[in-house]
Amino acid sequence: MTSLAKHWRRIAVTLVPVILALLHAIGAVPIGVVQRLDDIIYDARLTATMPQTLDERVVIVDIDEKSLAELGRWPWSRNKLADLVNTLFQDQQVALIGFDVVFAEADESSGLRRLNQLASGELKDYPGFSERLKQLQGDLDFDAAFARAIANRPVVMGYYLTSDKDGHTNGVLPVPALPQSALQGRQIKATSWTGYGSNISQLAAAAPIAGFFNSIPDSDGVVRSLPLLAEYKGDYYESLGLAMFRVIAGMPSVALGFSNERFLAKSYQGMDRVLLKQNDKALAIPVDDRVATLVPYRGLGGSQGGSFRYVSAIDVVNKLVPAAALKGKAVLIGTTAPGLLDLRTTPVGEAYPGVETHANIISALLDGHMLVKPDYAMGYEVVVVFLSGLILAIGLPLLSATRAVLLSLGVLGLLVCMNLWLYLGHGLVMPLASALTMAVTAFGLNMSYGYFVESRSKRELANLFGTYVPPELVDEMVKAPDSYNMKATNRELTVMFCDMRGFTKMSEQMEPTQLQALLTGVFSRLTTLIRANRGTIDKYMGDCVMAFWGAPVETTEHAHLAVKSALEMAHAVREINAEHRANGLPEIGIGIGLNTGTMCVGDMGSNIRRSYTVIGDAVNLGSRLEGLSKVYGVDIVVSENTKKLAPEFVWQELDKVRVKGKDQAVAIHWPMAPLERIGADVADEAKTWTTFLKAYRAQKWDQAEVLLINLMRMNPKKYLYQLYSERVASMRLLPFDPDWDGATNFETK
Repeated sequence: MTSLAKHWRRIAVTLVPVILALLHAIGAVPIGVVQRLDDIIYDARLTATMPQTLDERVVIVDIDEKSLAELGRWPWSRNKLADLVNTLFQDQQVALIGFDVVFAEADESSGLRRLNQLASGELKDYPGFSERLKQLQGDLDFDAAFARAIANRPVVMGYYLTSDKDGHTNGVLPVPALPQSALQGRQIKATSWTGYGSNISQLAAAAPIAGFFNSIPDSDGVVRSLPLLAEYKGDYYESLGLAMFRVIAGMPSVALGFSNERFLAKSYQGMDRVLLKQNDKALAIPVDDRVATLVPYRGLGGSQGGSFRYVSAIDVVNKLVPAAALKGKAVLIGTTAPGLLDLRTTPVGEAYPGVETHANIISALLDGHMLVKPDYAMGYEVVVVFLSGLILAIGLPLLSATRAVLLSLGVLGLLVCMNLWLYLGHGLVMPLASALTMAVTAFGLNMSYGYFVESRSKRELANLFGTYVPPELVDEMVKAPDSYNMKATNRELTVMFCDMRGFTKMSEQMEPTQLQALLTGVFSRLTTLIRANRGTIDKYMGDCVMAFWGAPVETTEHAHLAVKSALEMAHAVREINAEHRANGLPEIGIGIGLNTGTMCVGDMGSNIRRSYTVIGDAVNLGSRLEGLSKVYGVDIVVSENTKKLAPEFVWQELDKVRVKGKDQAVAIHWPMAPLERIGADVADEAKTWTTFLKAYRAQKWDQAEVLLINLMRMNPKKYLYQLYSERVASMRLLPFDPDWDGATNFETK
C-alpha cells in the first residue's frame, strides 16, 4: 500500500464517526447514548451556572407537612382556602395569586348538600328547620365563599391536561389563549392533549384566567422543559407560568412568531417564539418546536434552595407572617409535602417541588432571560460536526501522536467554549454531545488504526531492519514502511570491508574470553561510528565487519558518509591503541576497503535465516581493496568511483591496480583528510606526489627518484614512499616498455 493510499485510508477511518454523528444530528439514525450524554451535559452546565440567588418577586405559599398537620389532610375545605386568599390580599397585599392545584369537585365538607336533602325530605315539616338552613346557607356554601374570595381579584387558577384514549374531561376550561383561527392554517408541533381536569364552574366563573401546570418529562423522566402553550381540540391554552406573567404584564394578547429566514430549520414552519402584544409593543419569548421553554432553574429547590421564599400556608392563615410582608409579590400556592405527589425529578434535584418550576418560569419571564433550543439547532449541529470532523480527518493522519492529541484537545476546547458562549451570552442551548463524541471517537479510531494497522507494519519493519541499520534510520523508515522491504533490487551503493590486523597472532597469545572482550570492545566502537554515519551493518566475519551505505534508506551522500566513517574509524583505532598501551594490551591495526558501484541489495538468506546483504562485482572489488591496504601501508583504500562522489576530501592516488576478476585497471586512493582540515604541508605533499606519479607512469626514473627523495623528507615514516622507492629501483633495470599502462597486477590475490 502506498503512503498516499494509507493516508486516505486513515482519513476514511476518521470520517466514520463524523458520518454517524451527522446521521444522528439530522435524525436519520438517532443514537440514544449521544442524546443521553447531551442531557447530562445540559444538566451539568445548568447546575454549574445557576445564580442561586433569592428572587424576592415571587413567593411560594407552601401547603407543607406543618400545614397539613394543623388544618388536616388535603383537600382542605374551601372556606379555609377563602380565608387564606383573603389574608393574602387584605393583610399581605400581594399582587397576584396563582394556584398550582385544581379544584375539580365541589366541596361537600360542610354537609350543606345533606342538609338540603333533609330540608326537602324527612325534615321538610320540621318547625323552623328550613328557615334556619336558609340563614346558614351562605356560611355553609364553602365553594361560594371561595368563589367570592377569588372573584374580581388577580387570581390565576390551575388545571391539568390529559391524554387518555377516552378523552375524559372534568370542570370548565378557560378561554383559549390562542384560538385555532389565529394560526391561519399553519401547523405547529405543540403538545396535544385529549382531555383535562379543570375547576368547577363556580370557581371558573369567579376566576376566568387559568393555566395548566403540566410539565414535559424527557425520556429519562427528568423535567427540563415546560410548555407555554398546549393544544386541545385545535385551540391553544396557556401554562400557569405564562398566565401569571400575562396578568403581571397587563394581559397582553398571545401570538406566535415565525422565522422566514432560517438555516436547516426543522419542519414546523419556522415557529420560534411566542409573542405577547400590547398596544404597539411586543415581547418575544423564544420557544422550541413544542412551544416549550427550558426551565432556567435558579437553585436546588425547596425552602433550603435559596431561590424563592417559602411561607407555610398555616402561618399565613394564623397571621403569623407580619402584615404586608408579602406586599406586591406574585404568590404561587402549591405543595412540597411528599404525600401530595407534586415532587418531580429535575436536573438540579430528584425531589424538586413542582410549584417551583412555575416560579422559575415567572422569574425568567420577568428578567427576559429564557433558555431555548432554537429551530436552527439541527443546522448548527450539522455544521459544527462537519467542520470539526473535517479538521480532524485531514489533520490527525498527518500528525505525530503528541500533535494529534493537541489537535484533538484544541478542537474539543473550541467546541466547549463556543457552546458555553452561546449558552451564557445568548441563552441558546445547542447540542454538544454529538460533536464531542465524534471528536473523541475520531481520535481514538485514528490512533487505534495507526497503532494496530500501521504500527504493525512499522514494528515488523523495525524488527526486520533493526539489527542492520541505526535506530535513527529505522525511525525514518517507519514513517513510510511500505517503501521498504527485503526484495532484491539493483542500486548504486558504497560498500565497506574493515579487517582487523594482527588478529591471528592475538588469538594465539590471549585467552578466549580476553580475546572476545577485546574484539567486542573494538567492534562496538567501530559499529557505533558506522551507524552514526547512517551506515547499514551487513555482517561480522570473524575479525572483519562489512557495511554499506545507501540502503535500505536511500541517500545521495552514501560515498561521502562511507569515507567520513572510515576516517573516524581509523582515528578511533589510534585512540584504542593508546588505551591498550596504557593497559598492557596488544595494539591492533585495521584495513578498510571502500568501493562504489551498482550492487544487488536485498534478502540473500534462506527460509531459516534471513540476511539483508549486498552482492555483485562492485562488492567483490571492495573486498579486494581492503586486502590492498596492507600492501600500500595505509589503513584505507578507496576506489576511483567512490573518490569521484566524495570531493569534500583531499585524496592521494595510491596506484592503478588490476585485481583478480577485473581485466580493467582501476585507480585506488587514500583519503588524506577533509578539505577544511588540510594544512600547507599536506597540500605540498599531495602536489609533489601527483608529479611523482606522472613521472613514474612515464618511466622517467631519474625524475621519479628525485621526487621520492623529497617525499620521504616530507614524511619519512610513510611506507608508501619506501614501496615506490623499491619499485623505481627495480623498474629502472628493465628496458622502456611503450605498452606499460602503469598499473600493478594483483590478479592472483
